[in-house]
Amino acid sequence: MTEHPGFGETLAWLLDHRKLSARELAGRAGLTADEVLAVLAGEAPGEGTLGRIAAALGFHAVDLFLLAEIAVPDDMAPLDAGAGRWAAELVQDAVHLPAAGRGELLRVIRSLPQEERPSGSAAVRLAPDAGPGGWLIRMLQYRNLGWTGMAKILAVVTPTYLSSATYGSIGNGRKVLTPRLVTDIAALLGIDARELAGLTGVPLREVPPPPAPEAVDAAALLWEARRLSAGQAEHVSGLARSMRGDSAGRYVINLPGS
Repeated sequence: MTEHPGFGETLAWLLDHRKLSARELAGRAGLTADEVLAVLAGEAPGEGTLGRIAAALGFHAVDLFLLAEIAVPDDMAPLDAGAGRWAAELVQDAVHLPAAGRGELLRVIRSLPQEERPSGSAAVRLAPDAGPGGWLIRMLQYRNLGWTGMAKILAVVTPTYLSSATYGSIGNGRKVLTPRLVTDIAALLGIDARELAGLTGVPLREVPPPPAPEAVDAAALLWEARRLSAGQAEHVSGLARSMRGDSAGRYVINLPGS
């Protein structure tokens, strides 16, 4: 298990990778240079500071909360855990559509009215000793995917084909992350693979190619579907299935490489 280096060190690596100074980050994030330097020196960032840093760096705030091993606010959790099943099926069908069809589904999701969060819904919690594998699995959970959903979608949009239980082992730190797995999960998270590898301490043997368009759209659909209720997600999933027509019962494994 890889020991967490601390968010200050993680952030310093990212800034160095991007050739970005602390002062430049502060300017982009609307923070003072002293505030950024304090985080780099090991001071735990507050929620507001972390959110500003995430926006300035082009990250979803929830991902930086997980990397920093800071409790994620409940309002950053997917709206309705019951929508997870439909979100996974939606993406499986969507990536078999032409680009125009995937774009149409994304527009539909964004056009749906925002419903209230169901009472009693809880955020996913990251075990403090889960390590890099736990960070990535929790990032996927915050996109409303369970282990089975992860297995299905990654098998369709990337070369990674693993059992549902294996994702549980990765999340619990019992299975070591591989360069291939980091690269493929990065595609589904919408994060640059080289940066995710550096942030998790998994060296890549070579620069990976850009993710396939299907994977890019899958990442966007997953993220936007977080705001859907179970009923809305079921509706959009049904629309995706109907758009596929007669081929809706068949899934191609590793679609981009087929």
